[in-house]
Amino acid sequence: MNTAEAQATHSHLGAPEAQSLEMLRVQDLHAFYGESHILHGVNFDVKRGELVTLLGRNGAGRSTTLKSIMNMVGRRSGSIVINGNETLRMKPHHIPRLGIGYCPEERGIFASLDVHENLLLPPTVRSDGMSLDEIYAMFPNLYERRKSPGTRLSGGEQQMLAMARILRTGARLLLLDEITEGLAPVIVQKLGEVLEQLKARGMTIVLVEQNFRFAAPLADRHFVMEHGQIVEEISAAELPSRREHLNSMLGV
Repeated sequence: MNTAEAQATHSHLGAPEAQSLEMLRVQDLHAFYGESHILHGVNFDVKRGELVTLLGRNGAGRSTTLKSIMNMVGRRSGSIVINGNETLRMKPHHIPRLGIGYCPEERGIFASLDVHENLLLPPTVRSDGMSLDEIYAMFPNLYERRKSPGTRLSGGEQQMLAMARILRTGARLLLLDEITEGLAPVIVQKLGEVLEQLKARGMTIVLVEQNFRFAAPLADRHFVMEHGQIVEEISAAELPSRREHLNSMLGV
């Protein structure tokens, strides 16, 4: 950890109550790909054990927000505090060690390895990761296909494997990007049940999701993005009265 990180961490520890409640705080986040300015001052926070969604039309900046948290964009500025640690100057390979797992839209399954080998691949970053037995209990499909190579898995099985892989690392903050896209309704329903189980285990989840019907009953809060900014925050309690307004914003 460099001096700036140490100072930022120390200053944040000065507010123990806030730190104990907060898993993630993003402030004035700007992100660039080359000359393209994608995020224009994103602000949001996520409390421990909360599930929040980033909603918006395509191109609003939702996926870029997740990639920026993981330091996977060209350039970024602002502040990203994960579990009390300022991470803006942190190298990408150090960020998962804070207990953060990222499930990208492209899933990243190793085609030549079978399910079991894919699960064993990522390093354990914390000692309290889920065991293989726990993972197979949560994803029985993966247990049945544990000897199947990545190339033989359906889209739904690949998505389950991508999620299961980060659970084994001990991550407590999950960034999930479009996990239901293109999947059959029965698989989508299964993923919803998995997210409820993960919440019950105390995990914190940021969900980028196009399928609002899937996301709505799961989330504690919804953040709506437009043009690289968060323009609205809607709590689960407010959702029934705001749904029509939200649908018009999302073009549903």
